[in-house]
Formats: sequence, structure tokens, C-alpha cells
Amino acid sequence: MTTSKGDISKMSFGRTGDGTPVDIYTLRNANGVEARITNYGGILASWKVPDRQGKLGDVVLGCDTLEGYLKGTAYFGCIVGRCANRIAKGRFTLNGVARQLAVNNGPNSLHGGLRGFDKMVWQAAPSATPDGPALELSYLSKDGEEGYPGNLHVKALHTLTRDNGVRIEFTASTDQDTVVNLTNHSYFNLAGKGDVLGHSVQINGDQITPVDGTLIPTGELRPVEGTPFDFRRPALIGARIEDNDEQLKFGGGYDHNWVLRKPLNKLGVMARVAEPASGRVLEVLGTQPGVQFYTGNFLDGTIRGKGGWVYQRREGFCLEPQHFPDSIHHPNFPSAVLQPGETYRHTILYRFSTE
Repeated sequence: MTTSKGDISKMSFGRTGDGTPVDIYTLRNANGVEARITNYGGILASWKVPDRQGKLGDVVLGCDTLEGYLKGTAYFGCIVGRCANRIAKGRFTLNGVARQLAVNNGPNSLHGGLRGFDKMVWQAAPSATPDGPALELSYLSKDGEEGYPGNLHVKALHTLTRDNGVRIEFTASTDQDTVVNLTNHSYFNLAGKGDVLGHSVQINGDQITPVDGTLIPTGELRPVEGTPFDFRRPALIGARIEDNDEQLKFGGGYDHNWVLRKPLNKLGVMARVAEPASGRVLEVLGTQPGVQFYTGNFLDGTIRGKGGWVYQRREGFCLEPQHFPDSIHHPNFPSAVLQPGETYRHTILYRFSTE
């Protein structure tokens, strides 16, 4: 059954293993651009935008069915939290209390643990707004969930804008000091198929936070000048990804956080990606201090995606606006601690055009 509210329609998307019903919402704007979002994990499951000829094409990796996502994917399109990225050894101490998280990525905790926000069914509320069709997702992460302290109330307002963007506005509040780092984990392929090595990328950052062999930041802020990480001017993803660089070896390619050249908590351009064949251009804006650039290094042909496409290595890239990884262990990094009485706010804007 399909129900509609203005430029938003809703369909059943199946049920989780415990029988919880899941829906998928389709948002459309006047340009024919369409974004499909499911309340399972807040996944941006499909996003159809025009190429330079005006032909619509899906630019995000994902699955055709809920069952595909339930089998386990590489965080395709989802909301990740309570803490995106890695926390060293799955442990941290806050206010003198040691916390143990799930260890699910080598020796570390990744993207909120075994059942992070990407695997939860969110409450959904569609609406028509002056900016475009919108879907607000909300979730209560209870005290102790995945080892994190505090009851955390989270909202994620998704809006398909009139100028072909998807804006995600996160807010969160807590009743105890806790760690919060939310982002969207969409994999993009602006050509719609094949590898992404021919995409041209520009990142508005002069430094990265280099990592150790388990992809945990060392605490250093390292200049990108003279390294394969210098995207201050546009460069192809594939131009230097195979360079004999220790950091690239650690990540199997790019899987690093850039320190952005913009004011903290102010919405600013983080990155720009262009794909020459289609003419599609993606701009990534955000309010957080960093952006994780990941080139699908761990896609390995084991996931069958939309239309039967079996996703291979480097057939998608992510640009994830967020706090620096493992911030809780690095006092020199901007703090990812949220306290009672404060409101966590984070806006992401993915915006498409052509050239």
C-alpha cells in the first residue's frame, strides 16, 4: 500500500527479524529529483539526480530490499551513531567512569558497535516544508545501549531541497554526559556504475589526522602538502591512491579524516566531487570540524546491490562530515562530549549540479 503527502509517498519495506514493520519514503522535488529513505537505519537507499543531458540516474550504492540491508552491508547510506568512526580498543573513561563498548573492527569499536543507529527502526514523520519535502526520523538510545552512558534523544530531519540537495539536520540531547558523533554514510558513484577512480575530488582541508595500523588517529595534525592527501586543488581519486605511502597502506586507500578549513559549527563547503562523463557535481557541506573520505577499499564483491550489481572494491566513495575519529582520547581534538542541558547540532548538505 502506498500513501502520499504532497511530494512524499510511503510504502511498506518489509519487517525486521523480530517482526518490526519498516517503511520507505520517496521524496520528490519539482525538478524530478527523487530520494528514497527508509526508517530502518535512516538509510538513503536511492537518490536519482540528472546528468548533464538531464537523464536521471541513481548515484548512491544500496540494496533493492530490506532483506539486503538486514544481511549486513558496508553501512550503505545509513545514519551512524551513537559515535561514528572508531574508538580505540572500544574503551573510554568519562567523569572517572570506565566504559566498555563492543569491539567490532579489529581491536576497536566502529560506528556505534554491533547494533548502532544504522540497525535501529526510527520513528518517522513526513512533512511538506517551504524548502521541500521532508522526513524527520527520531530515536531514543537508552542509557547503556552498546555501552554508552545516558538516554540520548536523537532527531534527523531530511529535506530534499528545491536545488537538488539532501539536507540532514541532526539534533540530540542527553541526561548524562556522553559521547556523540553522528553522520550519514552514503556511498556515492556519480557515474552510476563502475569504479570511482576517475572522479575528481577537492577537499577544503590543509591537514589530516594520520592513523596507526588499526586506523586510530595518532593525535597528530599532519599537513597534506607534498603528500597523496593534498586535494586542495582538484585531483582524480585514482591519481595517487596506489602511491607507496604508509597512510594509504594502512587504509588500503583513502580512509582518513581531513581537518577542515572552516569555522567550527558553521555550515561550510567541505568537498567537491566531479565526474567527467556524466557531468554530475557533488558538493558536500557540513558544520563539523572534519570529513572522513573513504574510497570503498573494503568492498570485496560479497554484497549484491541494486539491480544485481555486485559491489567491488572502489566502486563507491564516502564523504562523512563528523567529529575527528577517537576524539574522546585526544584532548587536542574538538570535543565530542555532550552534556545535559546542551543540544547537539550538526547539519550536512549534499548538493548536486552539473557542468
